[in-house]
Amino acid sequence: MIKRFIPALLLCGILLTGCSQTKEESATVQQEATSTTEASLYGSDFKEENILSVTELQDAVAKTDSVQATVTGEIIESCQSKGCWMDVKLADNSSMKVTFRDYGFFLPVEDLKGKSVVFTGTAKREEISVDDQRHYAEDAGRSAAEIAAITEPKVELRFVADGVKIK
Repeated sequence: MIKRFIPALLLCGILLTGCSQTKEESATVQQEATSTTEASLYGSDFKEENILSVTELQDAVAKTDSVQATVTGEIIESCQSKGCWMDVKLADNSSMKVTFRDYGFFLPVEDLKGKSVVFTGTAKREEISVDDQRHYAEDAGRSAAEIAAITEPKVELRFVADGVKIK
């Protein structure tokens, strides 16, 4: 009887340990936590220090190829298909596409328009092809006419985020 009890006890211990490791590992893949400031975290955690406004970011990128930064802004649109990007309002009322490093995390597929956001990563100017612009327009739920009207590549400020906090 004791010979059956000991293996069963060991198996329970292994299962409990395995479950807690899986939980911790999945938390590092996509973190979604609430801090004391009621912000939801996606991706890697980061300190909210030396935060740039979108205007300061635009000025910094104008002087170099790319900039590592932590930025604050307002979400004006987000991917309604998978949560794989967001557009942040720039000072001139244009927008900056923010994607997530290596598709390592996604945002909720809900309307995030008007929410404040802080994100950290790398900003740079790049040319966006017609196909990519149309893909993003489709993800945003734009009409067929709006998508068809996209006919030329454009250069815009882009940001690849390692972590995002939605306020």
